[in-house]
Amino acid sequence: MKNQYIAWFDEIDKNDIARVGGKGANLGEMCKADIPVPYGFVVTSNAYFDFIKESKIDSLIRDRLKIYQYKDPRSLQETAKYIQKLIIGKPIPEKIAREVTHAYLNLVINTKKSKSVVQKISSIMKEPYVAVRSSATAEDLPEASFAGQQSSYLNVHGEASLVFKVREAWASLFTPRAIFYREEQKYDHMKVGLAVVVQLMITSDISGVMFTIDPVTNDKNRITVESIFGLGELIVQGSVNPDHHEINKKSLVVENKKISYQAKKMTKIGGKNRIVNLNKSLGSKQKISDKQVIEVAKLGLKLEKHYYFPQDIEWAIEKNNIYIIQTRPVTTIKKTDGAKESKEFAKKVETSDLKLILKGDPASPGIGSGSTKIISTSAEIHKVAKGDILVTRYTNPDFVPAMKKAVAIVTERGGRTSHAAIVSRELGIPAVVGVNNATKTMHVDSIYSVNGSKGEIYKGALSSGKIRELESEYFKKKASRDLKTATKIYVNLATPDRAREVGKMNADGIGLLRAEFMIADIGTHPKKLIKEHKSHIFVNKLSEDLIKFCQAFNPRPVVYRATDFKTNEYRNLIGGKDYEPEEPNPMLGYRGAYRYMSDPKVFELELETIKRVRNKFGFKNLWLMLPFVRTVRELVEVKKIIAGSSLTRSSSFKLWMMVEIPSNVILLDKFCEAGIDGVSIGSNDLTMLILGTDRDNTEVAPEFDERNEAVIWAIERVIKICHKYKVTSSICGQAPSDYPELVEKLVKWGITSMSVNPDAIDHVRETVFQAEKKLVQKND
Repeated sequence: MKNQYIAWFDEIDKNDIARVGGKGANLGEMCKADIPVPYGFVVTSNAYFDFIKESKIDSLIRDRLKIYQYKDPRSLQETAKYIQKLIIGKPIPEKIAREVTHAYLNLVINTKKSKSVVQKISSIMKEPYVAVRSSATAEDLPEASFAGQQSSYLNVHGEASLVFKVREAWASLFTPRAIFYREEQKYDHMKVGLAVVVQLMITSDISGVMFTIDPVTNDKNRITVESIFGLGELIVQGSVNPDHHEINKKSLVVENKKISYQAKKMTKIGGKNRIVNLNKSLGSKQKISDKQVIEVAKLGLKLEKHYYFPQDIEWAIEKNNIYIIQTRPVTTIKKTDGAKESKEFAKKVETSDLKLILKGDPASPGIGSGSTKIISTSAEIHKVAKGDILVTRYTNPDFVPAMKKAVAIVTERGGRTSHAAIVSRELGIPAVVGVNNATKTMHVDSIYSVNGSKGEIYKGALSSGKIRELESEYFKKKASRDLKTATKIYVNLATPDRAREVGKMNADGIGLLRAEFMIADIGTHPKKLIKEHKSHIFVNKLSEDLIKFCQAFNPRPVVYRATDFKTNEYRNLIGGKDYEPEEPNPMLGYRGAYRYMSDPKVFELELETIKRVRNKFGFKNLWLMLPFVRTVRELVEVKKIIAGSSLTRSSSFKLWMMVEIPSNVILLDKFCEAGIDGVSIGSNDLTMLILGTDRDNTEVAPEFDERNEAVIWAIERVIKICHKYKVTSSICGQAPSDYPELVEKLVKWGITSMSVNPDAIDHVRETVFQAEKKLVQKND
């Protein structure tokens, strides 16, 4: 039977957000990437829209939303209650209910067919227990993400219960917090749909949240893992204090950990979710072994690599098997500027005369002074006025309107990945979590100062002048957004949905635009499209994506690196197995320039697309970069193909080449003489090939180091030869982001530009600025 309203995880990916919502799209994406995800299906947003229309309540909802005041808590609550009652009061159309129940009864059968976690599901039954999670079509986007706006339900069992929970999930699109959020983000209520994720229930022994950066300081060299006993609802709510682990991303060593006492856990008893108390002995134990922490961290690294962006991940362990429940992009990177600044700001505060009265975990950096309001439930949020410090046991999404007014937030429970912590960072408000007895020690209407960078609370207020002075020191580095440097700072990008956002940053252009993600989105192997006379699909889709980048950065250059899929990656596309050989070592196999030279058809489609974007749409800021060019002969032959497409090097069209193979370094004089306008040093692959070290192999990862003297020698040689031939030199690997001392050397040697990930633009720009300043002063 053809499904109109159901999509299985292995049928969807990140291109299906409009149909399955952010959560659903990410689950499908992970399923296809062989991440261990509990299998399931999505009731698509089409079902929600058809339900609203056929129930004839759309005009009633629209009329009510015209007359209420969303900033008035009472008006907001009454409107939410009215709309939810409308939705709950209408039956689900039979055609939708039939598809939902049919998918539910076939969930276990389909799970057996899936490639992901089938063997790990512990209990198989005709009517399985499932988790039902809302997945709004405007959630889990890089620019839009307050946690937990819609509802989720655990341990749902039986057809009738599932259909009822689907309708409840739809109604949760109109909770007060969800309505408030959409108003703040200026989303049209009637255009935002709700899909519903239904997946096999994992009865977690241990649950947790992981950030693939430090969520407070944005230190991208760390992974943060927090864990509790039982189901994960309590850690997300922040109603218990989790264990906290900090892992070095390169060495995968646990460098810091804090074990917290857990007084209660949520678990399934008799098919129901129950809160049970833990005795002191069990509650004080470390929840997850160091070995398991590393296994979880490895999955985090895999997800970050897949999405090309730091991730906020929920995970669970059942019978020693690790599952990923959901992932989304970290949305708070732009709010803080890194560990160094946070520490500098906190250090200034230590010189104040205020009395330290409480300590907790730093959750969101900054300082706030104000009068205190102690809130027990969301029904009391009207007590919080603009400029107050909000103090509570823990927050939930209903607290958001009050949190937006607060000058600082303090909670008794929760860790750095709790709701209070995440939303505070979203809002840029100082926060301290896990502060024992805060609601008893702090007094209503008394004045306190909260240092979110250090996790400290002081009696009394800093003067507004003092706060401005401290904030000036703390945010001084943010001025790097306005800095200009002789060395250009480019950005590495891959996905078109981030083009507009990153285009507003202080980047001089895109120094590495990866083709692979865009071509993977097309889904079908290009040669299959060529064979079926559907080349236009490839050209049109790639053109659309390239235009988004060129438009967002115009007139700044966009350096498009032609596709560098390895054969094992190409085989994953539809039809890929018919065109790609199986190679023992694809990393060193049929790829890059040799592939273009041997079989130019796909490369010619890319050239046609570039020509189309430049000539038809007028974006002359699009350039080309060739990857993995092993020999000078390959460069010469590929240049002939480019010339045959009528693309000619000029002041507005530059041809670059990746320097990522030792032969590029050794023979760079000859490559330059063959005719190129620029090179970009791929320090990741170059280091790997110079040192003979697989950077993805944890056994030898400690030996992978871009600062190795052989690698440093190679980079210096490349820059100096480029100077000799008046060829632009750039670097697009991870090294400049990680090692300020290397940045200084690159500036000293005269590199033309550096291309870094979006989260590193500002701090690399600042490092370059200081290095150039030092160089000028030395020459003076």
